Amino acid sequence: MPDPPIDLRSDTVTLPSPEMRAAIANAELGDDVFAGDPTVNRLQDMAAEMLGKEAALLVSSGTQGNLIAQLTHCPRGAEVIVGEGSHIIEHEAGGAWLVGGLGLHTVPIDSKGRLDLGAVRRAIRPDDPHYPRTGLVCVENTHNRAGGTVQNEEDVAAVRDLADKHKLPVHIDGARIFNAAVKLGVPVANLAAYGDSITFCLSKGLGCPIGSVLCGSQDFINDARRYRKVLGGGMRQAGIIAAAGIYALENMVERLADDHENAAYAAEELAEMPGVALSPPPETNLLYFTVDGWKSHKLERKLNDAGVLCFDEGGRIRWVTHYGIERSHIDEALDRTRAVLKAGP
Repeated sequence: MPDPPIDLRSDTVTLPSPEMRAAIANAELGDDVFAGDPTVNRLQDMAAEMLGKEAALLVSSGTQGNLIAQLTHCPRGAEVIVGEGSHIIEHEAGGAWLVGGLGLHTVPIDSKGRLDLGAVRRAIRPDDPHYPRTGLVCVENTHNRAGGTVQNEEDVAAVRDLADKHKLPVHIDGARIFNAAVKLGVPVANLAAYGDSITFCLSKGLGCPIGSVLCGSQDFINDARRYRKVLGGGMRQAGIIAAAGIYALENMVERLADDHENAAYAAEELAEMPGVALSPPPETNLLYFTVDGWKSHKLERKLNDAGVLCFDEGGRIRWVTHYGIERSHIDEALDRTRAVLKAGP
């Protein structure tokens, strides 16, 4: 493998900047299980304000945050409506089933990752003892498997309106919600407004080494804290995590536009290569493509051997641009890809 490899597997591979490391080293600490870590408290207050919610809770990961949200919203035995291909159904190890005794009821999505509202309506259970109760509707924004696609305010408002008609809460898996807000040029609170709860990741495009934040009403977060404890998520001097999050929210949000521009540039160049088809063209920092004559798992292996680290996801190659990947890295990745394709399968 050429040295150094260009790591486009995920925006989770980001490393903290020197300034973020300094913030971590200098964090004021306390015991967060006792709600006594001032840096955690500051991050939670900042996150709640930015997303337009009453309160927030630092959690270890987006997966943990999504599971806590489902447990908090739903009694055991309820069903959660999620879109086909959503992170909750595909990549969270069945936690809702395993831990919460919750059913996950999937409905179709369109090419943007938007829930089929007619299917959602049909999935909502009638009040009948033969059926489980519907407890929650989940939205993912941006949508990973759909290609990092963005849902705008009208899209999420439509889900909210339907849920309100049936007196159901809405949870937004907003792992990359800041990417969506930057792409749309709107305050992130505008998108979060349509969810009763929302998670966002610190450890993806925002460049932190660990952590996510769950936001909602004060009563919701009070209950969520209990479920965080159940899941082993009560951390002590967690200000070393929160300090990175504070730095990220203050300094790393607007630069997400650079990742979007790099993904768009990579897509334009890839589209000029014989046999390459974008699947779909990128809207944010996720880029999917296929190549005629190549099986995706073999192309993944060849690219990795050439020092372009990537994933075969759903029969497509996925590249993710992120902090630490500059235009020069994209150019080098493109050159290595051209060489792989020229050599052939």
